[in-house]
Amino acid sequence: MKTGNASPDAPRVRMGSSRQREPEAAVRELALALDQPDIGLVIVFFSSKFDLGRLGAALKDRFGSVTVIGCTTAGEFGPAGYWEGSLSGVSIHRDDLICEVALLEQLSDVDFLAGQRFAHDLKETLRQRVPGLGPGNAFSLMLIDGLSVREEIVTRAFYDGLGGIALVGGSAGDDMAFKETKVLCDGRFVSNAALLLVATTPFPFEVFKTQHFVSGDERLVVTGAIPEKRIVTEINGCPAAEEYANAVGIEVDRLDAMIFSACPVVVRIGNSEFVRSIQKTNPDGSLTFYCAIDEGMVFKLAKGVDMIDNLAAALESVTQRIGPPSLIIGCDCILRHIESKQRGIRERIGTLLAACKVVGFSTYGEQYRGMHINQTFTGVAIGSGRRA
Repeated sequence: MKTGNASPDAPRVRMGSSRQREPEAAVRELALALDQPDIGLVIVFFSSKFDLGRLGAALKDRFGSVTVIGCTTAGEFGPAGYWEGSLSGVSIHRDDLICEVALLEQLSDVDFLAGQRFAHDLKETLRQRVPGLGPGNAFSLMLIDGLSVREEIVTRAFYDGLGGIALVGGSAGDDMAFKETKVLCDGRFVSNAALLLVATTPFPFEVFKTQHFVSGDERLVVTGAIPEKRIVTEINGCPAAEEYANAVGIEVDRLDAMIFSACPVVVRIGNSEFVRSIQKTNPDGSLTFYCAIDEGMVFKLAKGVDMIDNLAAALESVTQRIGPPSLIIGCDCILRHIESKQRGIRERIGTLLAACKVVGFSTYGEQYRGMHINQTFTGVAIGSGRRA
């Protein structure tokens, strides 16, 4: 499936997707959709069920020296809306997005200062090509191993090193297997790594986020935790899973991904609320989270509002500020995907995303500015009509 925009007053963008099971056939179909002269960047999102060796070879064969980046997913979306087990992507003309890309490897050994220097150096490399580069005309996109448990420190370090340039991103998935996730850069599929793209465009753009949860009255205090593993052992002095189940109003043995997607918790940081989502219940009665936790942290059980209305309002708000999007690169939490299927609204959300020209993936976590968050949709929208 292929969509694009041929107007000279809009970014030259081509979007496509494929449900072909064989990597070579999927890449062939996607490449036909993305084909245009002078491609500067290709971004692809792909199921971990593909043979990545064959997929990489096919991408190299089709796109040659063009920069191709991406990651494994827990679901994909593009011109046809939500898909699973597929390949989706976008190509952008080299004059419509000027960028630099780099890969930070061995995240388990990376400290804050190293991540900060990495982002700063990448920004300065682009600034040599674009002397006026700064927060007003640039944005960044990060894709990171979703099982690295390093998103918090890397996101903070990248954002600090970028010196105010807006950052958005997502954590790679592996179709809910929770075994191995990978990012793609320069023909390599790498775990324990984060990819950073810093870009400028002559068109208006906006980095944004939205979540459809607000805090309720139930107060949950983390009284026992293993922060380095994102595990909560006790809440309010009781076994974590048992206390959370009591707050939700169900038996502990009924806790599953559906409950976690419908009943996350939120934490207040400054004047804003951020979602903290639970990944799983452990045999010892503890809870593993998708995001950072620590003893003393105060959660409140969240209440959901209408997901479609919330997303539509966010997309409309972006449109009012930058005009109709020519492209939105989106990162959507897997738990939102699960909830949308449970509620029977996935197709309606997929249609809404496709209508707004969103290409992206279902994530194991999202990044927004300097924060790693959950159960949120984050994205960067690029509009039409060149900036003054």
